Amino acid sequence: MERLSTLYASALYELAVEKGVEDLFLSQAIMLRDSLQDPDCQRMLVSPQVSASEKNDMFKRAFAGHIHEDLLGFLYLVTNKNREVYLISALTALINTIERHNNKVTAKVLSAVPYDEKQAKLLKEVLSKKLNKDVTLSTKVDKSLIGGPYIYADGYYIDWTVKKKLQDLNNSLVEQRNS
Repeated sequence: MERLSTLYASALYELAVEKGVEDLFLSQAIMLRDSLQDPDCQRMLVSPQVSASEKNDMFKRAFAGHIHEDLLGFLYLVTNKNREVYLISALTALINTIERHNNKVTAKVLSAVPYDEKQAKLLKEVLSKKLNKDVTLSTKVDKSLIGGPYIYADGYYIDWTVKKKLQDLNNSLVEQRNS
């Protein structure tokens, strides 16, 4: 699956470079990926009961005039070839490719409470300096973390969550008991 997704992403990236629309493709690929990750959308996309023409009509109604015609054509191509399962991974690979070439990275941040604007700005600055890249934050709230952030960016992760610290403490106590 990864190979075909990478091939799709490479072709889209080359097309974006050729037309000088890398930043446009980046923002629209992020929007598409995020929209298509919806569980109801995913079920419809992979459903054999929904024809390719019905899926293409849905794409046309939802995205025509809102995304570049080549990205819309990519959606049609994948649907017509019955390869909808590759859409999310291909769009993610395209996003990563454009970000890498533009010295950008998206940091995925999970926290128990939402970051305010000041905290997000500070975190973005710290990560940008540490990674030597322009960082965009993708934040999600997960109350099960109790407190502290979990950050994944450019192959690195930091887990300063209370949940992780409690798990580590529990593991340490179990090890001591078993020794």
